[in-house]
Amino acid sequence: MRDIRPIVMPKWGLAMTEGTVLEWQASVGDDVSEGQEILDIETSKIVNSHESPVAGPFRRIVVEQGETVPVGALLGVCAPDSVSDEEVEAYVSEFLDNFDWEAASEDSGPEPEFADTSLGRLRYLRQGDGDGEPVILVHGFGGDCMGWMFNQSALAEEFTTYAIDLPGHGGSEKNVGDGTVSFLAESLAAFTEAVGIDRAHLVGHSLGGAAVAALALLRPGIAASLTLIAPAGFGEEINIEFIDGFIKQKRMRKLRSVLETLVADPALITDDMVEDVNKFKRLEGASEALEALRNGAFADGVQQYLLNRKLGEFDAPMQIIWGRSDRILPVAHGESLAEGAKAIILDEVGHMPHMEKSGEVNEAILSFIR
Repeated sequence: MRDIRPIVMPKWGLAMTEGTVLEWQASVGDDVSEGQEILDIETSKIVNSHESPVAGPFRRIVVEQGETVPVGALLGVCAPDSVSDEEVEAYVSEFLDNFDWEAASEDSGPEPEFADTSLGRLRYLRQGDGDGEPVILVHGFGGDCMGWMFNQSALAEEFTTYAIDLPGHGGSEKNVGDGTVSFLAESLAAFTEAVGIDRAHLVGHSLGGAAVAALALLRPGIAASLTLIAPAGFGEEINIEFIDGFIKQKRMRKLRSVLETLVADPALITDDMVEDVNKFKRLEGASEALEALRNGAFADGVQQYLLNRKLGEFDAPMQIIWGRSDRILPVAHGESLAEGAKAIILDEVGHMPHMEKSGEVNEAILSFIR
């Protein structure tokens, strides 16, 4: 039907099959712009704001607050005033009548793969089939490749992307060697060799930021660009209480309190996210791996691998993205960047900019690596 534009439940990461509408930020009658945050959606990982993929007058809310629907389900409708209410209602009815609810609930998207490297088996998720250098995404301490659920699909529209589970995390080998950033960099180098990547855009968060930067130093020429999101390695200070609490706490309430430190708005942390962390820590070798990383990368409660002492050695363009309200790694560490590096500081954002403000971070990454 003419000029009617649907807004559907997005798919953020392969694990997402459904989402719950928490709150509509747009009201019927509003003139919605493309990219505007129009509603909050709760997933199994975190609460996130959904940006409208379309522009125009907002005419109809289909899924109300508190309702859970599968990926692809119709949430709302935009249409110009020239389209009658009857035409909008007919469009909604036709969409709902033809939507395959069962198939949508079962669609899990691409499956993770495994690379057997010289330093152990690493799990990764590959998405996209773009030309040119691929994008490698590396998560932080205690995370996994699913931590890029709000980012990888957007990047994969233009680039081939690889989201990797670091050693000791997710489905990867639990041996972390001496637990240092250098070992993680060596593991990433082994991964690139195993899958045949000679050059890539490297994107890393927190401990993963230090790891991809160390990879760029270990293998000169491999980095087409570096995007470091709240990266470790730019100063000694770290919230070691968070690291210790992440490792030790097992009760939901206490672990939730630890995880809430990651974000500016504690309401973003879901029960499913807390349970997922506990499930990961129950995997054989996972807790021991985290302790080894704590003792290697953050011995004596301070960061041991300092990139700000090596900035003159980088041969790739670099940008840094940081949340001003980060309670894990101080945003002041970003001030140690080399001259000419691009810095983006996001207000009302904590240690997880790529999840708290995914739209802005995705655009910053794409603009930088294009």
